[in-house]
Amino acid sequence: MIIDTHCHLVSRKYEDLAQVRADSVALGVTHCISQGTSADDWEPQLQIARSMPDFVSSCLAVHPSEVTEVSDVQLAYMEELCHQYPQAAIGETGLDYFWPAPEGWSEDDYRARQRVFLERHFQLAQSLGLNISLHTRDKKGLASFEDAFAIARNFPKVRPVFHCFIGNREQAERIFSELDGLISFTGLLTFNKTEDIQAVAAWCPSDRFMVETDSPYLSPTPFRGITNIPGRTKYVVDKIAELRHVTPEEIAACTTENAKRFFRLSL
Repeated sequence: MIIDTHCHLVSRKYEDLAQVRADSVALGVTHCISQGTSADDWEPQLQIARSMPDFVSSCLAVHPSEVTEVSDVQLAYMEELCHQYPQAAIGETGLDYFWPAPEGWSEDDYRARQRVFLERHFQLAQSLGLNISLHTRDKKGLASFEDAFAIARNFPKVRPVFHCFIGNREQAERIFSELDGLISFTGLLTFNKTEDIQAVAAWCPSDRFMVETDSPYLSPTPFRGITNIPGRTKYVVDKIAELRHVTPEEIAACTTENAKRFFRLSL
């Protein structure tokens, strides 16, 4: 059993979710955590989770790149949905300082709104007794990571997972020791010139990491350029096993247990 802990099944790139499910199960991925990111995602996300509960658990949130498109009223509605319908976690949320501010927004105001939304997401997670799935991305430096880290520190009961982890060992150690958090690896591990991330995967304590696809994005080698599916988490598992000199079954087992604990899954 393998659990894809971060995907986006609401994506328009998927025309036949029944086929996506069948193809994923054939590769050994029997459950996935599908993440909401915008107002358009939330209700379709809930519908998908209700239609195939044995295969999909849902999370709802506002992605940092969407904060100027989501009103405060819509944010409150998302919070209401999370209270009304059980969620595996709050996500995908975070801080994205990679892309410039949208037209009509200063860089400072854009980043400040992201931080306000992130804090609201942590408050929601805390009120519901859930953990949180975080996105951080910078064009250079570590500003988004440090700002997200500072907010997370104020919510010690909420465990974060830094999804699609591309940081170094020092950052990972801080996440583990100061936030009691986890990190998650994607198909990026299979790309050329990702030796630094591979080194973290080779070293990481077995109870501190999970696996994901971020599908429909980041399809692993040898499928780059093709729409990704949850089933290709298998290739992430295989790569980590190779890096750690263990069997894929061992990686599947430990990451599945980590996912069950983090997302409170009863599978």
